[in-house]
Amino acid sequence: MQKRSVSSSRFVSRGLVVLYEDKDILVVDKPAGLLSVATERERSRTAHSLLTNYIRKGCGRSQKRLFIVHRLDRDTSGTLIFAKSEEAMLRLKARWKQTVKKYLAVVHGRCEKSSDTITSYLAEDDEQYVYSTADSTQGKLSRTAYTVLRVTKGVSLLEVVLLTGRKNQIRVHLAGIGHPIVGDTKYGKEDESQPRMALHARSISFTHPFSGKQLTFESDVPIFFTTLVGHFEQGKKPSKPSTVPAREV
Repeated sequence: MQKRSVSSSRFVSRGLVVLYEDKDILVVDKPAGLLSVATERERSRTAHSLLTNYIRKGCGRSQKRLFIVHRLDRDTSGTLIFAKSEEAMLRLKARWKQTVKKYLAVVHGRCEKSSDTITSYLAEDDEQYVYSTADSTQGKLSRTAYTVLRVTKGVSLLEVVLLTGRKNQIRVHLAGIGHPIVGDTKYGKEDESQPRMALHARSISFTHPFSGKQLTFESDVPIFFTTLVGHFEQGKKPSKPSTVPAREV
């Protein structure tokens, strides 16, 4: 299994870091505050638009396209995959249930259980607010596993594994057990003043759509997290990559 981390990559303009690139896929470390894809209000400053311009080498007439595999919320940082062809996108999505997505989250308070799996049906109202329901006819089955890594100063650091991929799932599930994510003013404390939300897509492991190789990409923990819980170690550091270096966007 190949592993690559942001430690071997250099930071690039506008906060985007290319962790890996080949002719089929592009894996980046998205900063907090940047949309993954366009919305009605914002179309130009998104990870998708910046990276599309990157693969086109600034040529607006280029026919090269970048296909969306999954998304991260604007205020969530971390590993994000794009495909360079429709076939690559379809193959990645077909195996998405086997993709392992691990997050770090700093939440308010001390969790009653050191580890657990949160299960509920998630639905969305007309105001785009996602909520849990026990009614299977109203929402989609959603499962989030977490493990407490550290408790300090009234907050807890969690490793979160996303077992299903619903909109705002981690944020809603953690708020639902009484431990909203620090800085999440939508599902947590509305009057909280923080520079960002403490949710980070730490790593992603998946099968390459064509080579069949198992790949794992891991990004560094944002400084904001260490200001909240102090320095910590999480597993062994990934081995240094031997292939494609980071490039500027």
